[in-house]
Amino acid sequence: MVQPRYYTVSWDQLHRDGKALAWRLVEKGPLKGIVAITRGGLIPAAIVARELDCRMIESTSIITYDEEVKGEPVVAKPPTAAGDGEGWLVLDDLVDTGTTLKVVRKLLPKAHYATVYAKPAGKPLVDTFVTEVSQDTWILFPWDTEQQFVPPIAKANAAGK
Repeated sequence: MVQPRYYTVSWDQLHRDGKALAWRLVEKGPLKGIVAITRGGLIPAAIVARELDCRMIESTSIITYDEEVKGEPVVAKPPTAAGDGEGWLVLDDLVDTGTTLKVVRKLLPKAHYATVYAKPAGKPLVDTFVTEVSQDTWILFPWDTEQQFVPPIAKANAAGK
């Protein structure tokens, strides 16, 4: 089995990437509002909402992961304020396989979909994104990590041989 790659995103980088996403989305406005896909989309939604001067924030919760184990998607909270999505931006931190976005697209078929990061399998389901990462990369977001020492890549690879 191939070991996944880990890519750590800092708070500063997330803020820069969120702002870059807002630059790509500014022409889509004015928006009726933003639907943040919880939990990962909450902080990017706050950054983008500020940059696009959007005050209406709705959320939806689609549960697909338990830690790093993927399961069947469950709608824990529907985005009722967004209607069919017309004039709304749906925002998440990452599109991986697209499982979550497929569910939300059924709920909000007329929305514009954006993520900060996109993997190849999910990329066709998102309208706008900032950075593409490989499918085998697991992004470690700042709310899931803390700073600590890690060995250099060469030493970590040598230890695994």
